Amino acid sequence: MTTPEHQWKPGQSGNPNGRPKGSLNKKTQIATALMDSGKEIARVVCEKALEGDMQAANIVLSRLQPPLRSRAERVNFQLDSDAPLTQQARQVLEAVSTGDIDPETGKLLIDSISAFAKLREQDELATRLELIEMTLNRAHDIQPPLLPVGVPK
Repeated sequence: MTTPEHQWKPGQSGNPNGRPKGSLNKKTQIATALMDSGKEIARVVCEKALEGDMQAANIVLSRLQPPLRSRAERVNFQLDSDAPLTQQARQVLEAVSTGDIDPETGKLLIDSISAFAKLREQDELATRLELIEMTLNRAHDIQPPLLPVGVPK
């Protein structure tokens, strides 16, 4: 089979006028430039921060110390773990409405109850599937006796 004129031949570039071999893309060029002058840039930014430039100070501080993340306070909350999940969520909402727990913690607890419900659903589906498979396997194991050819059923 011959290849038509418009198709590439083995070893031939599809774009002979494209980027030359060994040339660097723009991201690599920027990264190389930063590596070459990164210490100087950091020194200038630190100097500006010391001179009172708040943007420079923010850059320096954000690199020295990561931003603080909110942490939920520990709460002492009675939840009936034997109750249905919807009742547990109702208990959380009631605790939020009476001020026993803050709304953010209430949302976190309800999200946790919801995630637990999905996990329990997965477990229940797996159990049901196993029961169905066992039932089907037992049905296949019990086969009617084979009758000789020509004998009416």
